Amino acid sequence: MTEVHETNPPQGGTEESKAAAKALNDQIQRRLEERRQLAAEGVNPYPYAFDVTARSKEIVEEFGENEMRNVAVAGRIMTVRKMGKASFFHIQDAAGRIQVYIKRDDVGQEAYRIFKLLDIGDIVGVKGFVFRTKTGEISVHAEEFVLLSKSLRPMPIAKEKEIDGRKVTYDAFRDKELRYRQRYVDLIVNPEVRQTFIKRSAIVSHMRNFLTARGYLEVETPVLQPLYGGAAARPFTTHHNALDMELYLRIANELYLKRLIVGGFDGVFEFAKDFRNEGIDRFHNPEFTQVELYVAYRDYNWMMELVEELLHETCLSVNRSETTTFLGNEISLKPPFRRLTIADSIQEYCKVDIRGRSETELRNIAKDLGLSLDPKIGSGKIIDEIFGEFVEPKLIQPTFIMDYPTEMSPLAKQHRSEEGLVERFELIVGGKELCNSFSELNDPVIQRERLEAQAKLRLRGDDEAMVVDEDFLRALEYGMPPCAGLGIGVDRLVMLLTGEESIRDVIFFPHMKPE
Repeated sequence: MTEVHETNPPQGGTEESKAAAKALNDQIQRRLEERRQLAAEGVNPYPYAFDVTARSKEIVEEFGENEMRNVAVAGRIMTVRKMGKASFFHIQDAAGRIQVYIKRDDVGQEAYRIFKLLDIGDIVGVKGFVFRTKTGEISVHAEEFVLLSKSLRPMPIAKEKEIDGRKVTYDAFRDKELRYRQRYVDLIVNPEVRQTFIKRSAIVSHMRNFLTARGYLEVETPVLQPLYGGAAARPFTTHHNALDMELYLRIANELYLKRLIVGGFDGVFEFAKDFRNEGIDRFHNPEFTQVELYVAYRDYNWMMELVEELLHETCLSVNRSETTTFLGNEISLKPPFRRLTIADSIQEYCKVDIRGRSETELRNIAKDLGLSLDPKIGSGKIIDEIFGEFVEPKLIQPTFIMDYPTEMSPLAKQHRSEEGLVERFELIVGGKELCNSFSELNDPVIQRERLEAQAKLRLRGDDEAMVVDEDFLRALEYGMPPCAGLGIGVDRLVMLLTGEESIRDVIFFPHMKPE
């Protein structure tokens, strides 16, 4: 059996890359020949099933009280050490790794000969009993052995070397782009990556249970929409052939969830895939996950307290701590979080007062701060640019930024005491927005005025401005009760609670340029 220590051959046209590509092709051809030889001898390289009775972690943890018990395990061969008529190898399953001892006299000459045709990466099933080797390693002594899947590509197995008394891993599968493109390989050879996604599942499960326990109904709304709305973003466009109409992948699910509040539900939420035709960076992926919640008869003050409770409990549940480490900062999610209006935050960090300023004055303030602005954007976008550049990155500990100008929030209810503002908050953690929430606007007359104002911004060239949704306005005209709405970026929350520094590290298959 040949151990493979290469990751992937270098790209390009150098002699080195050509030699690496040839070596890879030679190994694939050798494995194809082994597959052919197995089939010729009546061995199915891809049988249908194998009855697994135990996982690696469970075997190790329960060894003391179940010594010599019989087990059936299955997994991928990750290491092998041959010793004449006997061999040791490790298999990796979903729970971890365990060693297998296989001896020709126990499994039979024919089975042992077939075993010798296998490679690192092949998936096998083993039946036998658990024992402890002379070196103290808990292992499975094979009595039966079967090939379950023949691997045709060599695995990029990392090598270890002891230097100055410590283990050093090198030649590992660490190239970020390759890991994102070939997540299946990443998960095999970098087991710690699995833990990130296991924790992601636990985060979503806890949030779902938190909301369900409070009586809120989980629902589903359309992904393909005749009009897009609920956020300031550019959509992806597609075409429905049968109806000969343009459709949009949703940028948010807000307007449909509000329709359900109109319909009489007191609280609804949805974990949704949303799609925005925007740039890609450490915090943005065109396809992302968020949870949106709408609760009747509540406002944004109540929602702030719910968010504090939800995030605190989720952190405790998955991290067993009130704190998490993100981008080198220890962040506490223990309530209460700091509250600061957007005007006060800009005054604190930029030393300028934006209250009551005209668009021209705001543009001059931005210019004095060193910002170069698109002439098509209005006052709200200018304030957003100032905040995003000079304030948001400095808000590391959880901070509710409140009370935004009306133009920035066309779906939010006017502030009950501050003219020109709406009741909205964003939660900023680790220098990035994590949540967005409104006291929802439920006056259909004012909502129409707001959306029509957005339409004028679109005419000025702002392609992220909202469109007028007549059916949504019609729903509001039937009457929507007072309502609080919330959106939480699930991918960013997972980044925060796992300490990952890129959104691509918490999405199984992030968007990539074509190879």
